[in-house]
Amino acid sequence: MFRRDLLQDKVVVITGGGTGLGRAIGERYLELGAKLAIASRREEVLARAAQEMTAQGGEVFYKSCDVREEKQIADLFDAVFAHYGKVDILVNNAAGNFISPTERLSAHAVDAVLKIVLHGTFYTTLELGKRWITSGQGGVMLNIVTTYAASGAGSGFVVPSAAAKAGVLSLTRSLAVEWAKYGIRQVAIAPGMFPTEGAWSRLVPSDEIAERLMHRVPLRRVGNKSELANLAAFLVSDEAGYINGEVVTIDGGEWLQGAGEFNELIDLSAHDWDQLSAMTRKK
Repeated sequence: MFRRDLLQDKVVVITGGGTGLGRAIGERYLELGAKLAIASRREEVLARAAQEMTAQGGEVFYKSCDVREEKQIADLFDAVFAHYGKVDILVNNAAGNFISPTERLSAHAVDAVLKIVLHGTFYTTLELGKRWITSGQGGVMLNIVTTYAASGAGSGFVVPSAAAKAGVLSLTRSLAVEWAKYGIRQVAIAPGMFPTEGAWSRLVPSDEIAERLMHRVPLRRVGNKSELANLAAFLVSDEAGYINGEVVTIDGGEWLQGAGEFNELIDLSAHDWDQLSAMTRKK
């Protein structure tokens, strides 16, 4: 599947592409022949990332962009089209999140997440989608959502993110139907626990919380960035050309464990089961 020319000469724009999962995805795309344009708010981070990624092979263009600002998004795509002449793939990866009891949130705190995750994804999708439709070019849009958006269950203590990511997932599925006639394909990934320096420190600030979260994963480990990057490469490639409007969960089975009524019994020992069996027979 992952032949070296899988994404040969495909031009990919990745928001939040200078760090974390966005950078891991970008590095994998480069290995498979793509040309990158990475964007985020901090230009110095982008410049360093582009230099390091280019040194490993491939072409990387960068431009600072706040996805909350429509004008900056238009400027980003103007610059990418001027540099590469086209865009084939958009990865909406830019995000913001933190844990907090919802009653402690201010309107500003809610907006900080919604404007990046929901509005930012909508703005970039609209800007590029309109250009593709006008020019008659097709393409692929990959949105990074979450397991608590994909399952429809939501999640306490990250309510703005849950609401925003659910909106992004709905956007993915809605446009999969509406824009397919233009040759524009929509896909999404719902990652579980993939530690990154930025997001992980805000969401899992202590070892105790990390251990409790890990216990919810049947595979008893976090994900490797390469696992997510490989999935992201496949979904945007021509090999996945018939996948449209789908969200793929990659979480080690975490949401399935939480969904089952009796799944917590996994912690019982053989002795516990012997006792329960004896009690059941007596009943």
